[in-house]
Amino acid sequence: MSRKKILVSAFSNLTTDQRIEKVCKTLHDNGFEIELIGNNWNGEEEMSRPYPFSRISVHSKTLKTAYFEFNVKLYKVLQRKIDGNTILLANDLDALLPNYMLAKKFKIPLVFDSHEIFSEMPAVQGKMSQKIWRLLQKKTVPHLSMMITASEGYANWFQKKYGVKPTVVQNAPRKVDLKFEIPENQPKIILYQGALNPFRGIEKAILAMHHIENTVFKIAGDGPRRKEFEDLVIQEKLQNKVIFLGKLLPDDLRKVTRTADVGMSIEENGGDSYYFSLPNKVLDCIQARVPVILSALPELLSIKKLFDVGEIIENHQPENIAKALKTVLDRGRKSYQPALERAASQLCWENEEPKLLEVFRKASQL
Repeated sequence: MSRKKILVSAFSNLTTDQRIEKVCKTLHDNGFEIELIGNNWNGEEEMSRPYPFSRISVHSKTLKTAYFEFNVKLYKVLQRKIDGNTILLANDLDALLPNYMLAKKFKIPLVFDSHEIFSEMPAVQGKMSQKIWRLLQKKTVPHLSMMITASEGYANWFQKKYGVKPTVVQNAPRKVDLKFEIPENQPKIILYQGALNPFRGIEKAILAMHHIENTVFKIAGDGPRRKEFEDLVIQEKLQNKVIFLGKLLPDDLRKVTRTADVGMSIEENGGDSYYFSLPNKVLDCIQARVPVILSALPELLSIKKLFDVGEIIENHQPENIAKALKTVLDRGRKSYQPALERAASQLCWENEEPKLLEVFRKASQL
């Protein structure tokens, strides 16, 4: 029997999407023939992969029309590439419809990977687009036989809402055996890594710097709120305490993460997609053996209960964020290492791979 071909698609320029990279590499290394399809909406940085990939050209000026254009073009691209040996893998709701339609048309397996609860993201709340995404979920998700998602909270949400039980494949980084001397930073380094979006607690963390001395807050990432946060830093005269690093390639980001004294994942409850999330930054910091301050959200409380990897903030008042940061900084990174080692050995991609492969072995038998 010939190797199964997996057509992987996503509304993404692919360069910085670490989940897609890990999934494709695992499948490629385990004998599947992978072809990855994204788009050029956020640029076309050079990229090297051991399997073929392409980016669909999207010329739309707004995100709303870009979604429509991409899905129409993706349908045509996938239709040309499909044969009787194909499995489709759709990443997130914004790439699902053409995959769903073609899976029905050609009677081939479809796996849906929901990285988040797309219809409940803060960016769409209260908008007409939220109604459209909810309608699309309602029409497709209940009919999916194979679905994966990134947290137990997400899986429970989809089961309650649509009667499906996704396989949980956490977006954990690959295991790293770190043997290095923890840097004695002066000043100490606080790190935020990720998108500069609403409900991430970033502006409150900036204001918290008024209450912390001999410490630098580094912000690694980009997004729609960056200018607002930069203006806030100037307004609050915190330029000597807050540094914007911009968007970094995954390898460069990992190097920066390892230098931090404390990381943060202080998302606010911006709707169910945030409330039930297990942010990548938490698992990335754990793998880098960096303690974190965390919001009191279900998945983060669960990690704190299992492993003493940091501190939970009482609320999002800047004073309380500063209090949690000071607790970690005063204890010191070294004191968290035993718990971080235990967490890193469990919360790693190597422990997620078997679950992913089992889904695609089942898909191969259909």
